Amino acid sequence: MSHDQSPPQLPAPCIIDFGIVVNKQDMRRLLADLGRVRYIHSLDGNVQSQGEGYVLDVFADDQRSTMIANQAIYLNVYSFDYLQLHQSPDQESYFDLIQDHRQLRLIPLSNPLLEQATPSINAAALEAMVTQVLSAKWDVQFDDDDCSF
Repeated sequence: MSHDQSPPQLPAPCIIDFGIVVNKQDMRRLLADLGRVRYIHSLDGNVQSQGEGYVLDVFADDQRSTMIANQAIYLNVYSFDYLQLHQSPDQESYFDLIQDHRQLRLIPLSNPLLEQATPSINAAALEAMVTQVLSAKWDVQFDDDDCSF
């Protein structure tokens, strides 16, 4: 008689305020709602650049780059090996994205609790809705032109 003894399933990780995140999907979820941040880019512990910007996109694509320019930040989680989550003495979270000797520290300047209380209009969604409305209006006008009565 044989018993199938599969190894016990381990629970999914639970990271609260401190820890290392290696799963790209989890990294993406943590970074997606950052909004305004202060960033510090370091190589081998030496600061290369720093500034403020707005996280416009967080994605996972092994063919695209992480880019920071003109205060716009586009983060590709595949640009980094892992994310290290920290908390400052003031109980503020910040994120270190690590890849070999490179570190990109992101310090949130916006508060997601306040942003959820006062929802803002997503410009891309608004533009898509206006495009759909205008397209529908043109369709109606063309249909009216074809009508003989």
